[in-house]
Amino acid sequence: MGLKIDSCVARHQGDRREQQDRAGIFAHPSRSGVMLAALADGMGGHSGGAMAAEQVLLKARQNLEIYNPGEPPDELLASTINEAHVVIKLTRFTSEQDPHSTAVLLLLHGSRADWAHTGDSRLYHFRGDKLMHLSGDHSLVAEMVRKGSLTAEQARSYPHKNVLIGCLGGEREPMIDLGHVALLQAEDAFLLCSDGLWAYFEPAELGAVVAAHAPREAAEALINRARQRGEGAGDNISLVIVKISDPEAAKREKTKAEALVARKMLEVAKRPG
Repeated sequence: MGLKIDSCVARHQGDRREQQDRAGIFAHPSRSGVMLAALADGMGGHSGGAMAAEQVLLKARQNLEIYNPGEPPDELLASTINEAHVVIKLTRFTSEQDPHSTAVLLLLHGSRADWAHTGDSRLYHFRGDKLMHLSGDHSLVAEMVRKGSLTAEQARSYPHKNVLIGCLGGEREPMIDLGHVALLQAEDAFLLCSDGLWAYFEPAELGAVVAAHAPREAAEALINRARQRGEGAGDNISLVIVKISDPEAAKREKTKAEALVARKMLEVAKRPG
């Protein structure tokens, strides 16, 4: 099966004075079919968050350039997050800022996908419009929901819902959650996004939009809806959409459908008038 990858990166400043999110997709310099998507939501005063998020993307690109696809993908993803964490911490000693960042990474190599994240930027894996995997937020409110001290409904209006218990640049080492799909299939899709997007959607709506549209059109539709629902108080928005398809299979299905229509038409034409 010859899989095809379609992707899109999109950002919107929202109603903030500065865009501190960063997102990008990087291709391996010498291996076809190997790419790394990275997204980071920076925090930390004027320009501090942007600088922290930029370090995540810089490390992602640098580490991909020296990555041997025969090596364990978890090592590439974890080292990228840990190295960015160290660099962000060091910047605190050379400035008055207190920079932090989330990070979510998606590595596609051949017919496999691996991912890692820390913080509350999310990765959604859909197959068609069905949710297959959703990363868990490293936030205080998410931890309270997991422990049963808050319901999901209460969490939406909890006053400290933006407090993170895991991110880059803090005193503690970052929490890193890993996941993978061993065999990608046509209709697989991945959405990486900051909380400026996912805060306004249930997973089912995100899956429906991503499944129904090409990545660029899906990104535009989601940003427009998030902006409307933000009602003038929206956060920075960033997202990466990666969709997998099988053009040859789609062509075979189209040919089969056309043949079926032609056969039905012939049967109708042969019926006595």
